[in-house]
Amino acid sequence: MANHDNIGAQEGHAHEEGMDKKRIWSVFFILLALTALEFLIALGFVHHWGILQKGALVNTIYIVLTLVKAYYIVAFFMHLKFEKSGFIVTTSIVFLFIIYFIILILIEGNYLLTHFHEHAIFPNK
Repeated sequence: MANHDNIGAQEGHAHEEGMDKKRIWSVFFILLALTALEFLIALGFVHHWGILQKGALVNTIYIVLTLVKAYYIVAFFMHLKFEKSGFIVTTSIVFLFIIYFIILILIEGNYLLTHFHEHAIFPNK
């Protein structure tokens, strides 16, 4: 019976061996660097120095940096990187459907905004 307790204890720590203090600090500093880069772009390049203009390029850069940060948070701090591949595929498919539905809602909202006639109760402006 003691063997079963040891096996259960070893299985419980199987997910934990991928995250040691060194890995946690390295992920922390990567997230810190990405956040600092976002602030540098927002406050330095766009507002202070005027190198970049607000628009699609800056928004795309923000979205890419945010998705990279989200990957690190989900993969390491939520331990998804250490899960089995079937679980990762399942959650990824759900995430892709959520993104797909958000895009559909934005397209539908843009259609409704541009094709409905303006009414006194619901103005388009």
